[in-house]
Amino acid sequence: MKKNVFFTIALLALMAAAMPLSAQGNSTSSASGFQMSGTTLTKYTGSSASVTIPNNVTKIGDEAFFGNKNLTSVTIPNSVTSIGDLAFASCESLASITIGNSVATIGENAFSNCPSLASITIPNSVTSIGEWAFAQCTSLASITIPNSVTSIEDETFLDCTSLASVTIGNSVASIGYRAFAGCTSLTSVTIPNSVISISKRPFFACTSLTVINVDAANTEYISQDGVLYTKDKTALIQYPAGKAATAFTIPNTVTRIGNGAFFRSTSLTSVTIPNRVTSIEEVAFRDCTGLTSVTFQGAITSANFDSYSFPGDLRDKYLAASGGIGTYRRPNGTSDTWTKQ
Repeated sequence: MKKNVFFTIALLALMAAAMPLSAQGNSTSSASGFQMSGTTLTKYTGSSASVTIPNNVTKIGDEAFFGNKNLTSVTIPNSVTSIGDLAFASCESLASITIGNSVATIGENAFSNCPSLASITIPNSVTSIGEWAFAQCTSLASITIPNSVTSIEDETFLDCTSLASVTIGNSVASIGYRAFAGCTSLTSVTIPNSVISISKRPFFACTSLTVINVDAANTEYISQDGVLYTKDKTALIQYPAGKAATAFTIPNTVTRIGNGAFFRSTSLTSVTIPNRVTSIEEVAFRDCTGLTSVTFQGAITSANFDSYSFPGDLRDKYLAASGGIGTYRRPNGTSDTWTKQ
């Protein structure tokens, strides 16, 4: 079962507050507040707002600066090759980070829940960025993922609500589950030709997103009118939730409507689902508060029609003996009652 990242952060904060420094292992400390184990910085206990990490450090350990309330800026030297899990998580005042050009690994939750962090440059030396690495960095406005990175992990940029510009490097091969979910300021994104795998809900609840572009040379995915499909257009992966269109007819090549594909597309008032569609996945049309008309042109079995794919009782009405092919309407976007016309 996927771990609850925010529960983990809260629990660690309580543990850190209760743990005496003497219980932190065989580390040595200095007057500057850097606790070391060999060349690993295990904990910073100082109170400075601006910190420059010493040049003898090669690794910033897990939770080294976790929950530091004073920290506003950090300079990471070229000697450092790894930033550990939760290393700077929940540093609520951290606004500026300079990362040296030898860092190869940024761990899970490394900078998560740093609400003052407005910008960060990821150097070309970085090859791995962990899950939730920048989750809930609510001031982060832009990010460039360098060509050295091959994977964007699950929920890496979850709820980065100010993120308006994303550049994905042309070596990225996979985009993880909900990688950019809740990035409500993001208006457009381009998938490079290197991407061969996109997990569920990649741009879930990105309510300002109007277009998803795909490099023409990509062999696995394609964009049509800003909508993301598999290359053969048999699966609709993501409809941009900020798209202004009020009516949408799904192409007749599509057989599967993906998990969360239309979630929170509030401008949509009507959708036509063609007869080749045999699967509608979880929350595909949930929170589409303007949607009042849905036309089904084919048959979908209950096993392939997720219970939470539509608001209200539309699924039940469609699967009923009197349901099936036809147009279903509800009086307004808040009503749970659909009627076959």
